[in-house]
Amino acid sequence: MIIFLIVLAILAFWFIAIYNGFIRLRNRADEAWSGIDVQLKRRYDLIPNVVETVKGYAKHEQGTFQKVVQARAQAINASGVKAQAEAENMLTGALKSLFAVAEAYPDLKANQNFMELQKTLAELEEQIQMSRRYYNGVVRDYNIQCEAFPSALIASMFAFKKRDFFEINESEKQNVKVSF
Repeated sequence: MIIFLIVLAILAFWFIAIYNGFIRLRNRADEAWSGIDVQLKRRYDLIPNVVETVKGYAKHEQGTFQKVVQARAQAINASGVKAQAEAENMLTGALKSLFAVAEAYPDLKANQNFMELQKTLAELEEQIQMSRRYYNGVVRDYNIQCEAFPSALIASMFAFKKRDFFEINESEKQNVKVSF
């Protein structure tokens, strides 16, 4: 009888430890996603300033400006990891086009406001990348727990579902082409 109670207590502690591990990883994933959200909000706030600065020098590049503004709006309104990743990839591509246009204007490149905005945006992009890597690392650990035996049994009992990674699409991996 005592052996049975000891085995039962060990199983209970094991069950609680795995369940708490899921809770911990789920909360870390939520926190990591929040970190991405914060950085993206900063990016969304900065983009109109960059666009307005470039507009002053390159008035005939209206199509590029519209793409940036549209991509920003889509990114702001995206919900879910997959939709957010797709929208962010579009926005990143649009920003690359915007900076490629800016390269053609020496006066703009020398403008102190533009240089400061470009530097801030570059730093922000680096922070977004770090946030994405952290999020993907936490999601990887969480997904492993969801699939590995015996924790997969507890995951299915309590509806812990795998999460999506924040991924870039193939078009993001290609260089931006700009022609004048």
